[in-house]
Amino acid sequence: MKYYNTLLIALLITGYLNVSAQDAQLPTPWTNDAMQASVPLSEYPRPQLQRDEWMCLNGKWDYQGGKGAPVALHPQAPASFEGVHEKILVPYCPESFLSGIRRKQEINMWYQRTFELPAAWKGKQIILHFGAVDHNATVFINGKKAGAHEGGYDAFNFNITPFLKSGSNTLVVAAQDLNDGRTPSGKNGPRGDYTFTSGIWQTVWLEPVSSNYIKSIRLLPDVDGRRLKVFVNSNGANKIVAAASDGHKTVSQVDAAAGSYFYLPIEKPVLWSPDTPFLYDLKLTLYNPDGSVADEVKSYFGMRDIKLGKLNGVVRPLLNGKFVMQLGLLDQGYWPDGVLTAPTEDALKFDISFTKKAGYNLIRKHMKTEPQRFYYWADKMGLLVWQDMPATWYQHEDTAVTRKVFRQELKAIIDEHYNSPSIITWVPFNENWGAFDVKEITNWVKAYDPSRLVNGNSGFNNNPSYQKPYGDPGNGDYVDTHIYVGPYGASVPDNKRAASLGEFGGVGLFTRGHMWPVENNAYAYEPTQAALTDRYVLLMEQVEQLMKYKGLSVAIYTQTTDVEHEVNGVLTYDRKVEKMQVERVKEVNEAVIDEAVKMNAREH
Repeated sequence: MKYYNTLLIALLITGYLNVSAQDAQLPTPWTNDAMQASVPLSEYPRPQLQRDEWMCLNGKWDYQGGKGAPVALHPQAPASFEGVHEKILVPYCPESFLSGIRRKQEINMWYQRTFELPAAWKGKQIILHFGAVDHNATVFINGKKAGAHEGGYDAFNFNITPFLKSGSNTLVVAAQDLNDGRTPSGKNGPRGDYTFTSGIWQTVWLEPVSSNYIKSIRLLPDVDGRRLKVFVNSNGANKIVAAASDGHKTVSQVDAAAGSYFYLPIEKPVLWSPDTPFLYDLKLTLYNPDGSVADEVKSYFGMRDIKLGKLNGVVRPLLNGKFVMQLGLLDQGYWPDGVLTAPTEDALKFDISFTKKAGYNLIRKHMKTEPQRFYYWADKMGLLVWQDMPATWYQHEDTAVTRKVFRQELKAIIDEHYNSPSIITWVPFNENWGAFDVKEITNWVKAYDPSRLVNGNSGFNNNPSYQKPYGDPGNGDYVDTHIYVGPYGASVPDNKRAASLGEFGGVGLFTRGHMWPVENNAYAYEPTQAALTDRYVLLMEQVEQLMKYKGLSVAIYTQTTDVEHEVNGVLTYDRKVEKMQVERVKEVNEAVIDEAVKMNAREH
C-alpha cells in the first residue's frame, strides 16, 4: 500500500494522471499511440522548407486555464506558475481528450515549459516556430516578451536569440480565444456546431540558423514555359544555387540572387496529377558574400497547371490542359480525441489514403486548415484540394476590426500553402457565412494568386438564418450550389464559369458503438451498409448524367467521416467502420471520372 501511495504521488507530480485518467468518449485507432508518445506528432513540420537540425517542443507543458486563469490578451509579463500542477499535452487543444484537460471552452490559456539548446547550436540564431495558436498569442522567453501573433490558422515564428541564456530556458505562451465569432473560426464558432477549440493546436518547434538564412520561398510551376518560377526570401540579395532533381539525377541547376524572382528550367516536365503525383526534389543553397554556405534547405514541387477552358463549348476546369471530373469529399478534419488535431501522423495520412482508396480525386478542406504535413501527403499521394477560408460569424460587428482580421488571415493562409501543387482552388466564403465584400474579395484572391481557381462563395444558394444572402457573386471561376440530398438542381456553367456542386449527399447511417454521445442526425437515412451504398451509387450515376449533359464539373459528397452529431460520413467518426461497401464506391467513382476522360477524347 505504501508503494502504491508513493507511485500515486509521483504520477500526480509528473502530471501523468492528469493527461491519462479520463476515458476517451470515442477512441480512434491512434488514441493510445498519441497518449504514450513522449513527444507526440514529432515529424518535421515543414516539408517544403526543411533543414536537418531542429527540436520538437511538443509534449507535456505546465498549464493554466479555466475561469480563474489570468487574462492572456496582450500581457506585458508572463503569469506566475508557482503552485500550478495542471499539465497539458501539446499540441492538442485543451478542449480535447488528448490534451488531458478537456474543458468545454477555454478563453485565457497559459502554457509553460523549459528547454536546453544543444551545444552544437552555439553561435546560431534560434527560431521558435508555432504551427497554429488560436487566436491571440504572446510569447515570453525567460520572462521577456519575444513576440505576439494574431490568427488561429496560420503558422508564425520569432527569432528568440536575444532572450536566451546558457543552460535551461523558460518558454511561456499566453493565448486568448474569445471564440465569439468576430475572428475566423469556421465550425469552431459561436453557433456551436462542434466542440470549440482554443490555444495551441499544432506543433511547436525550434531550429538553428545562421544570421543570413532562407526565411521563406515561393514556387510557381509554369508548365507551358517548361520552368519553375522561384523566389527566395532572405536577409540580403546574396547568391542562391537552386537544383532540381527527379529522384535519380539533377535535371536543372541555376545560379541566382535571393530577393528577386528567377526561373529554373524543366525541359521535359513530368506533370503532377492525381493519377501520377510526381514531385521533383528541390535544394536551395544560400551563400555568404565571402562564398561560404550560409544556409541550405530541401523542398519539392509539382509541375501542373489549373485553368478554365472549354470542352465542346462548355466551360470546365482543365488540369494540365485536360478536363478532369473533380469528384471528392467534404473533409472537415475533426477528431473525437484531438478535435482539430489529428492524434498522430498515421491518422493525419489515413483520411487522405482512404479518400484515394475509395476512388475520389478531390477533397474540399472545409472551414479549417491543416498542418503543412497534411498538404505534403496530399501532394505526395495525389489528391486535389479545395481550401476553404474559416468563416467569421459576426462580420458586421466592429467591421474595422473583424473584416481586417479576416483579410489578414486569408492572405496568411494563401501565403503559407501557396507552394502545394495539390491545392487548385481557394474558397473564401461558404454559404454566405460571415460573407462580406464577396465580389471584391474574390477578385482580390484571383489577382493575388492567378495560378489557381477561386470559388468566391461556395453554395451561394444557402445562407444562415441571421444574414441576408449575397447570392451568386457573378465572378470567380465557379457557379457553385449546395443541394441536399441532390444532386439534381445543381448549378450549370455560364459563359465564363464552370459548374460545381460544392456539397451534396449527406445520407446517414447509424452505426451502434461508433457514434458521438449526442443526438445524431443527417439529411436523409438508410438502414444498412448495403442500402446506403445503393443510394450512393444512384447519386453518382445522377452526377454522371449532370456531368455529361448539363456541364457539371465538380461534385463534392458530404462527407469523409461522421463529425460529432452528424452521421453522414463514409467512415464513422472514430475511423473504425467503413459505412459503405468501399469497393462499390470506388467502382462507381472511377467510372464517372473515366467518362470525363472519354469526353476529352471525343472533343470536336
